[in-house]
Amino acid sequence: MEQPRKLLVIRFSSMGDIIYTTPVVRCLKRQLPGAEIHFLTKQQFKYIYEHNPYVDKLHILKPKLKDTIADIKLEKFDLIIDLHNNLRTTIIKLSTGLPASTYKKDRLRKWLGLKLKWTAFYPKEHLVERYLKTVKFLGVVNDEQPIDYYVAKEYKVEDLIPATHANGFVAFVIGATHYTKRMPVEKVIEICRDINGPIVLMGGNDVLENAQLIQTAIGDRVYSTCGKTNLDQSVFLVSKAKKVLGFDTGLTHIAEAFNMPLVSIWGSTAPELLGVFPYKVKESLEAGIDLPCRPCSKFGRDACPLGHFKCMKDIPNAMITDFINR
Repeated sequence: MEQPRKLLVIRFSSMGDIIYTTPVVRCLKRQLPGAEIHFLTKQQFKYIYEHNPYVDKLHILKPKLKDTIADIKLEKFDLIIDLHNNLRTTIIKLSTGLPASTYKKDRLRKWLGLKLKWTAFYPKEHLVERYLKTVKFLGVVNDEQPIDYYVAKEYKVEDLIPATHANGFVAFVIGATHYTKRMPVEKVIEICRDINGPIVLMGGNDVLENAQLIQTAIGDRVYSTCGKTNLDQSVFLVSKAKKVLGFDTGLTHIAEAFNMPLVSIWGSTAPELLGVFPYKVKESLEAGIDLPCRPCSKFGRDACPLGHFKCMKDIPNAMITDFINR
């Protein structure tokens, strides 16, 4: 087809999935001269693209889908790149009648991989590479660069954390939406004890109590920003850390944008099932163990279905601390 001049890329959720769309947007903008790139997502995830220089205009999904469809029609796009592939994006494509290229989710393969624990059904490529297949027909190729994230402003490290930590720290992302994505606080304390140097804890108000327990157990070497910093400030601090470790959650994935040594810790979810292991990071470790029951979920659970929670409790501490301390 003739090169489209105006494209709409769609991904509604979640944080991790959206952050992995950024190489697609960057490659489109850089490799299609003069093309105008728009992005459509939910209100709660707009921060991922608000300051991205490769997006010409950011659109927010409205409460009524018909209003979003009306806005899309007014823009007169040449092409939709659908990286979500759900009922709403299908309705959008049918209602606008625009040409579209759609990401293939392979739902059946993932379901079989999850239920049968057959690795043959797991994706062989990273999610970024699977997203990029939707724009291959335009001559767009992978630029082999990390994901993108742009903080809103340049903060001062010393305004956010104590001077004792400002000159070099390890960032530990202790928050995650679901219980089975989080390591028990007792084990986090054990790991923090064995990490050399200052540690900055990151997360929201939901892990405030956990952070206080960790601080009390370890002492002043640990400083918590949980509930004290907004997301933009947290990402800024992550970008200034010496190394980062965290669970399967958005801030850990965002850390990949800064290409620093990174440990991602996996419990009930598994990077090989989702195809979301650290992308284009020079030094990284996916900490997790093989169990007959793992992975038990694509998204995490409120409790271990078997009650033992071995997927987190039995991860060797040294697997993590040796990487961080070396």
